[in-house]
Amino acid sequence: MNIRPPVSVAEAIRTRRSARRFRPDPLPDGLLTELLALTVEAPSSWNFQSRSVVAVTAPEDREALARAANDQDQPRLAPVTLVFLAECDAWRGDLSDVLTTARASGAWSEEFARSVATHGVDFQRDLAERGLLREYAVKDAMIAAGFAMLAATGAGLASSPMNGWDEAEVKKVVGVDDRDDLAVALLLSIGLPVEERRHPGRRPRDRHVFHGRYGRPWSMGLPTAGGPSGDLHDAGAPR
Repeated sequence: MNIRPPVSVAEAIRTRRSARRFRPDPLPDGLLTELLALTVEAPSSWNFQSRSVVAVTAPEDREALARAANDQDQPRLAPVTLVFLAECDAWRGDLSDVLTTARASGAWSEEFARSVATHGVDFQRDLAERGLLREYAVKDAMIAAGFAMLAATGAGLASSPMNGWDEAEVKKVVGVDDRDDLAVALLLSIGLPVEERRHPGRRPRDRHVFHGRYGRPWSMGLPTAGGPSGDLHDAGAPR
């Protein structure tokens, strides 16, 4: 398997493309393990890590994922497809390992750890009462999926984030069809691409990036000529 040399994070962001066709070469075990390790480095709400990832490599399971994904070819062709699961009830379980690890590393003080154990759980309980547990857990899973895409690109691989699948069928493939507390957030096929895909382009930055208020172009917030050093001025805004 010929893999391109690793690239920087910035280069990974700029060069990442969604592949549709992959070579069948399996990923070296060490590389896949490293990709998964980088994936679960992703941050999560309260560090409750309300997401999991299942690496699907068996041909028959990848075929089943392809059928569950409206017969999209990516899981069928790529040597691995990652299924990202949102763990809606992770906060209800034993969180002592999360708290102990954070205290032992010095990342959290004893006071902050106690706060997480109380206020963090109260926050999740409020989400449950408002029917928002799935939404928040899916966010955590999607952040992890973003890490996985960049890690794959950084390692010289291509990926294909996939929507459009039958959740019940995907859950059957990864063995959680009896778990109502788990939701499928994303499928991500990873491997070596058959062809180099070109950048399709993005809209101008000011179409989607704003300064202070939605609709105010970011360029309006940049320092103006002659303004005080480090000062941000809104060109044309009332003074």
